[in-house]
Amino acid sequence: MSTFDSTKTSLATLLNDIVVGKIQLPDFQRGWVWDDEHIRSLLVSIARAFPVGAIMLLEAGGDAKFKARPIEGVELTKAILSKLEKLILDGQQRLTSLTQVLMFTQPVQTRDYKKKLLHRYYYIDIETALLGKEHYESAIISVDTDRTVRENFGRDLKLDLSTPEKEYENFYFPCNQLLNSDEWEEGLLAYDVTKFGRYAQFRKQVVNEFRNYNIPIIELSKENKKEAVCLVFEKVNTGGVSLSVFELMTATYAIDNVNLRDEWFGNAHEGIEGTQPHLRKQSLLREVQPTEFLQGLTLLHTWDKRREDLKAGKTGKQITGVTAKREAVLSLTVDAYQKWKQPLTEGYWKAAKFLRQESFFSTNDLPYRTQLVPLAVVMAFLGDRWLEPKIYDKIARWFWCGILGELYGGAVETRIALDIQELIDWIEGGKEEPSTVIDANFQPTRLGTLRSRNSAAYKGINVLVQREGAQDFFWKVAIRDLDETDWEERKLDIHHIFPRNWCDKNDIPPSRYNSILNKTPISFKANRMIGGKAPSEYLVQLQKHDSVQLDDAGMNAILATHQIDAIKLRQDDFEGFMASRQRMILGKIEAAMGKPVLAVDDSVFSDVTDEEE
Repeated sequence: MSTFDSTKTSLATLLNDIVVGKIQLPDFQRGWVWDDEHIRSLLVSIARAFPVGAIMLLEAGGDAKFKARPIEGVELTKAILSKLEKLILDGQQRLTSLTQVLMFTQPVQTRDYKKKLLHRYYYIDIETALLGKEHYESAIISVDTDRTVRENFGRDLKLDLSTPEKEYENFYFPCNQLLNSDEWEEGLLAYDVTKFGRYAQFRKQVVNEFRNYNIPIIELSKENKKEAVCLVFEKVNTGGVSLSVFELMTATYAIDNVNLRDEWFGNAHEGIEGTQPHLRKQSLLREVQPTEFLQGLTLLHTWDKRREDLKAGKTGKQITGVTAKREAVLSLTVDAYQKWKQPLTEGYWKAAKFLRQESFFSTNDLPYRTQLVPLAVVMAFLGDRWLEPKIYDKIARWFWCGILGELYGGAVETRIALDIQELIDWIEGGKEEPSTVIDANFQPTRLGTLRSRNSAAYKGINVLVQREGAQDFFWKVAIRDLDETDWEERKLDIHHIFPRNWCDKNDIPPSRYNSILNKTPISFKANRMIGGKAPSEYLVQLQKHDSVQLDDAGMNAILATHQIDAIKLRQDDFEGFMASRQRMILGKIEAAMGKPVLAVDDSVFSDVTDEEE
């Protein structure tokens, strides 16, 4: 059975159905204001019987249920659900403009070429139009709300159409009379019968083109599934801004009186806190997006369905697949949303606590925001069990394998779904490690090429150093023990150990000294004291500072927490330092991933990379 039909409908019929509420917009369609030039060009095309493109409609009442709203300008009292027959999927801009120009007596909302908001009335200069079709662009004009045209910076009145009599006198036809001009014609006859002959020519040549104009219609059957309708809309909506899953779901849930925007963003007037404001109380959750949250809900829902299917003895394709793909998210029911919303919110909260224990402080530290989704889902399932040492260790190992194996970049929906199943099975006593743990492999030579703060492995190694107890050179406290306020006040960041200036003076290339091996997290105060000096010099100055007061052994102990060989550093031995630090950091990477890293010659460093700081 065909899922669509094509036909033609007269412009007048189409616009009348819009005005009476038979045709409306799905709520996910954004409000749109076409500019004045586009509107006049559209009117010229119809007057010349040129095609203006097909309109795509969706038959109402099927699986694809969306909250509807009328086109801008239509009375809300007319746009009631009982009258709704069709929804506009493609053609919103054209139909909105034509409805406002041809059907309403109020001015049309539009914009000029500078995007400035305007309100205009549209007219056709009858005599100019009668000169021929090639003159239509000049004949069709728009005027301000006072229906006048002025020149000389507004001082001189050029054209006055402010009353019907002025329209008759200047022989300008109002476009809102094109589909029904009886009243205007009667007024013209009463005002000046001698002009009616010329008007009759204009009506035949121009007005009748609008009244006889047919628009191609592609109508999707109500038998189409919601996912198919959303896909079609996105394919035809190439001229607008792409709609997110969240916007499409918002329109769908509105049918069941669930305001997804209020649920996510909150509504102070209604006393609704909102999921996003609640999550943002945790600094590590400030960038969680609504679509990611919906993915998490879908993963929980499909995982729960899969568990029920297995208990029921289902096999093969009868078992629900765990997924976060777009079509599955769009199919998430309101009941499933309500069931899993609170558990997932708590799962995110627990995920933030886990990340903080792993020494992540802010969203900038997170190598992959995408990995936060499966982490929150697993936490939602585990509840407080995530704190049990054996379970915590498995979660941490999986998490670090994803980071250091650089497995969560690009399209990761399949990995996320697989990780959730395999990680939970592993936690529940399964012998098989998750695919992410198995697949993860860190190449030792990467340490010499990681130079960009945007790299996942770069961020991960920096946090790994903090996690292992790195103490600040100046404040002498373990960075991982600082709270968020202390972190911000002390302006901790990743800085060079051998300063840039020193390296440049000693002919060490940037490709070497910008490596993560020559970086470590320290405070602004410590970095200012380091300046561009040799390590042998700045270490002595740091140790003697009134607020530090450390002997060599004390400072060496702090350096060791950063996986730094103090002897090599004090000797200003850059190459020896790099080689020893590589060995020490590789040891920490092996411990975090729970698997060996291939041995590498200390002298092997690559100067080739596509990542630069």
